[in-house]
Amino acid sequence: MTEEGRLDTVLAAAYPDLSRARVQRLIANEHVLVDGAPARKSTYVHEGAEIAVTLPETTRDAAPSGLSLPVLYEDDHVLAIDKPAGLLVHDAPAEPCAPSVAAWFVEHYPSEAAAFDVERPGIVHRLDKHTSGVLLLAKTPPAQTALSAAFEARETHKQYLALCDGIPQRDRAVIDADIARSQADRRRMAVASDGRSAQTEYEVLAAARERSLVLAKPLTGRTHQIRVHLAAIGAPVAGDELYGRGPGPRHLLHAWRLTMPHPVGGELTVTAPLPRDMLAAIDDAGFAAQAAPYAEPVDPTRTEATA
Repeated sequence: MTEEGRLDTVLAAAYPDLSRARVQRLIANEHVLVDGAPARKSTYVHEGAEIAVTLPETTRDAAPSGLSLPVLYEDDHVLAIDKPAGLLVHDAPAEPCAPSVAAWFVEHYPSEAAAFDVERPGIVHRLDKHTSGVLLLAKTPPAQTALSAAFEARETHKQYLALCDGIPQRDRAVIDADIARSQADRRRMAVASDGRSAQTEYEVLAAARERSLVLAKPLTGRTHQIRVHLAAIGAPVAGDELYGRGPGPRHLLHAWRLTMPHPVGGELTVTAPLPRDMLAAIDDAGFAAQAAPYAEPVDPTRTEATA
């Protein structure tokens, strides 16, 4: 290798199919040797240095998950699935051996996963464990970088459906309330004046007998944002044990539609129809007619980039 510079920069240029995070992890785990010895990511590599890179297998110790996840959209760059409620997006310290979307990706897309950070291959954003719906994964590190940047820049548009215990006072509004981690319970987030800026637009689709069906559009991406905001206006998500009245098999929140810039140009929109458990609860609440348009499958659409 003849290029000079920081070790992580040199490797990222030499291996464009590897994410920067994985390059740095390889260095930290001593899978990269410079002139026969481990080095730091900041090590300056001189012309003529001998660099040896070992790529370990991208696997988990857990047995095959056996998961079969519905694929809503797929091309050479991105993959969109319909995540069921109860499934983790990636491994969590509290549940190290639980099935996850990341493990499914490694199992079903081994060659694509090998280019990523072993812990969160392809992951671009996340949904809470008990939230169902559209989840996007990247199939290449460049796509992951582009999509992550789009989420960070708020260029994505997300729509969620929630069955709520309570009825918001206004049929339509934007909830503008900063969010921070609760000092009383570290599992929870809370509205706080010293928190991070957070805005959620919502529309009440139906309401009766102290329950409501709400379409929520988060304008920012804070942890538990929709759940915290709806609870703050007196309409917590049904079944939510952290922020609502619970208990329930899960909180009834569903990521219905996601629109985002495609990493190689144009725009992609993917929709996941309401799952059976939410449809049953919505029907019990008397809102079946209002929910019907959100229960039907919708083909994904991708518009091409225009000059």
